[in-house]
Amino acid sequence: MSNTPKNIDLNADTEHTGVVIVDHGSRRVESNQMLEHFVEQFTDATHFTIVEPAHMEMAEPSISTAFDKCVQRGAVRVVVCPYFLLPGKHWKEDIPELTQNAAAKHPGVEYLVTAPIGLHPMMHGVIQSRIDHCLSHIAGNADECESCAGTGRCTVRVGQPG
Repeated sequence: MSNTPKNIDLNADTEHTGVVIVDHGSRRVESNQMLEHFVEQFTDATHFTIVEPAHMEMAEPSISTAFDKCVQRGAVRVVVCPYFLLPGKHWKEDIPELTQNAAAKHPGVEYLVTAPIGLHPMMHGVIQSRIDHCLSHIAGNADECESCAGTGRCTVRVGQPG
Protein backbone atom coordinates (compact mmCIF):
# COMPACT_ATOMS: atom_id res chain seq x y z
CA MET A 1 0.00 0.00 0.00
CA SER A 2 1.38 3.37 -0.99
CA ASN A 3 1.08 6.70 0.82
CA THR A 4 1.34 8.52 -2.51
CA PRO A 5 -1.30 11.24 -2.77
CA LYS A 6 -4.11 10.03 -5.05
CA ASN A 7 -3.74 12.90 -7.52
CA ILE A 8 -0.05 12.23 -8.28
CA ASP A 9 0.97 10.12 -11.29
CA LEU A 10 4.56 9.23 -10.47
CA ASN A 11 5.20 8.13 -14.04
CA ALA A 12 4.55 11.65 -15.30
CA ASP A 13 5.04 13.94 -12.30
CA THR A 14 8.65 14.63 -11.39
CA GLU A 15 7.68 17.30 -8.87
CA HIS A 16 7.40 14.55 -6.24
CA THR A 17 10.33 12.43 -7.42
CA GLY A 18 13.63 12.96 -5.67
CA VAL A 19 16.93 12.06 -7.29
CA VAL A 20 20.05 11.19 -5.32
CA ILE A 21 23.20 11.09 -7.42
CA VAL A 22 25.75 9.08 -5.49
CA ASP A 23 29.46 8.65 -6.06
CA HIS A 24 32.00 6.73 -4.03
CA GLY A 25 33.15 9.67 -1.95
CA SER A 26 36.70 10.85 -1.52
CA ARG A 27 39.08 12.24 1.04
CA ARG A 28 39.83 14.92 -1.59
CA VAL A 29 37.48 17.84 -1.01
CA GLU A 30 37.87 18.89 -4.65
CA SER A 31 36.53 15.52 -5.85
CA ASN A 32 33.48 15.76 -3.62
CA GLN A 33 32.87 19.32 -4.78
CA MET A 34 32.88 18.10 -8.39
CA LEU A 35 29.87 15.88 -7.61
CA GLU A 36 28.06 18.88 -6.11
CA HIS A 37 28.82 20.86 -9.26
CA PHE A 38 27.60 17.99 -11.44
CA VAL A 39 24.35 17.81 -9.45
CA GLU A 40 23.80 21.54 -10.00
CA GLN A 41 24.35 21.08 -13.74
CA PHE A 42 22.04 18.04 -13.81
CA THR A 43 19.31 19.97 -12.01
CA ASP A 44 19.60 22.87 -14.46
CA ALA A 45 19.59 20.54 -17.48
CA THR A 46 16.72 18.22 -16.52
CA HIS A 47 13.10 18.39 -15.41
CA PHE A 48 13.87 17.11 -11.89
CA THR A 49 13.66 19.74 -9.16
CA ILE A 50 14.48 17.61 -6.10
CA VAL A 51 18.07 16.51 -6.65
CA GLU A 52 20.68 15.86 -3.98
CA PRO A 53 24.32 14.73 -4.07
CA ALA A 54 25.51 11.85 -1.90
CA HIS A 55 28.70 9.97 -1.22
CA MET A 56 28.64 6.26 -0.48
CA GLU A 57 31.44 6.65 2.07
CA MET A 58 34.27 8.90 3.25
CA ALA A 59 32.33 12.17 2.92
CA GLU A 60 29.03 13.87 3.60
CA PRO A 61 26.29 14.06 2.62
CA SER A 62 25.61 10.35 2.91
CA ILE A 63 22.91 8.48 1.01
CA SER A 64 20.79 8.61 4.16
CA THR A 65 21.18 12.38 4.50
CA ALA A 66 20.42 12.98 0.83
CA PHE A 67 17.38 10.66 0.99
CA ASP A 68 16.08 12.55 4.04
CA LYS A 69 16.52 15.87 2.22
CA CYS A 70 14.56 14.60 -0.79
CA VAL A 71 11.65 13.57 1.43
CA GLN A 72 11.80 16.89 3.32
CA ARG A 73 11.57 18.66 -0.05
CA GLY A 74 8.39 16.74 -0.95
CA ALA A 75 9.56 13.54 -2.63
CA VAL A 76 7.28 10.52 -2.36
CA ARG A 77 9.63 8.52 -4.57
CA VAL A 78 13.42 8.64 -4.46
CA VAL A 79 15.58 7.47 -7.34
CA VAL A 80 19.16 6.75 -6.32
CA CYS A 81 21.46 6.97 -9.33
CA PRO A 82 25.02 5.66 -8.93
CA TYR A 83 27.53 7.94 -10.61
CA PHE A 84 29.63 4.86 -11.38
CA LEU A 85 30.76 3.50 -14.72
CA LEU A 86 30.44 -0.23 -14.14
CA PRO A 87 28.25 -2.56 -12.05
CA GLY A 88 30.48 -3.75 -9.22
CA LYS A 89 29.99 -4.60 -5.56
CA HIS A 90 29.01 -1.06 -4.60
CA TRP A 91 26.13 -1.11 -7.10
CA LYS A 92 25.11 -4.69 -6.40
CA GLU A 93 25.32 -4.65 -2.59
CA ASP A 94 26.44 -1.49 -0.83
CA ILE A 95 24.27 1.20 -2.42
CA PRO A 96 21.05 -0.89 -2.30
CA GLU A 97 21.68 -1.67 1.38
CA LEU A 98 22.41 1.95 2.29
CA THR A 99 19.32 3.05 0.34
CA GLN A 100 17.11 0.46 2.01
CA ASN A 101 18.33 1.65 5.42
CA ALA A 102 17.62 5.27 4.48
CA ALA A 103 14.15 4.42 3.18
CA ALA A 104 13.27 2.55 6.39
CA LYS A 105 12.98 5.94 8.13
CA HIS A 106 10.31 7.00 5.62
CA PRO A 107 7.47 4.46 5.50
CA GLY A 108 5.46 4.70 2.29
CA VAL A 109 8.19 6.43 0.27
CA GLU A 110 9.07 4.44 -2.82
CA TYR A 111 12.66 4.07 -3.92
CA LEU A 112 14.70 2.70 -6.78
CA VAL A 113 18.42 2.23 -7.36
CA THR A 114 19.18 2.70 -11.06
CA ALA A 115 21.82 0.96 -13.11
CA PRO A 116 25.26 2.60 -13.29
CA ILE A 117 26.29 4.41 -16.46
CA GLY A 118 27.71 1.22 -17.96
CA LEU A 119 27.61 0.78 -21.72
CA HIS A 120 25.27 3.69 -22.36
CA PRO A 121 25.75 4.74 -26.00
CA MET A 122 26.34 8.39 -25.06
CA MET A 123 29.55 7.37 -23.27
CA HIS A 124 31.30 7.02 -26.64
CA GLY A 125 30.82 10.72 -27.23
CA VAL A 126 31.86 11.59 -23.68
CA ILE A 127 35.13 9.65 -24.01
CA GLN A 128 35.79 11.11 -27.48
CA SER A 129 35.16 14.62 -26.15
CA ARG A 130 37.57 14.11 -23.24
CA ILE A 131 40.30 12.74 -25.53
CA ASP A 132 39.81 15.60 -28.01
CA HIS A 133 39.99 18.19 -25.24
CA CYS A 134 43.16 16.72 -23.69
CA LEU A 135 44.87 16.50 -27.07
CA SER A 136 43.83 20.07 -27.80
CA HIS A 137 45.21 21.16 -24.42
CA ILE A 138 48.62 19.59 -24.95
CA ALA A 139 48.74 21.22 -28.40
CA GLY A 140 48.20 24.58 -26.69
CA ASN A 141 44.72 25.14 -28.10
CA ALA A 142 42.61 24.67 -24.94
CA ASP A 143 42.78 25.31 -21.21
CA GLU A 144 43.05 22.43 -18.77
CA CYS A 145 39.75 20.68 -18.09
CA GLU A 146 37.98 20.92 -14.73
CA SER A 147 39.64 17.71 -13.52
CA CYS A 148 43.21 18.67 -14.40
CA ALA A 149 43.08 22.41 -13.71
CA GLY A 150 46.09 23.36 -11.62
CA THR A 151 47.37 19.80 -11.20
CA GLY A 152 49.89 19.64 -14.05
CA ARG A 153 48.61 16.14 -14.86
CA CYS A 154 47.54 16.79 -18.44
CA THR A 155 50.97 16.50 -20.06
CA VAL A 156 52.57 14.16 -22.53
CA ARG A 157 55.10 11.83 -20.96
CA VAL A 158 57.61 9.49 -22.56
CA GLY A 159 58.19 6.02 -21.23
CA GLN A 160 61.67 5.40 -19.87
CA PRO A 161 63.35 2.04 -19.52
CA GLY A 162 63.11 0.69 -15.96
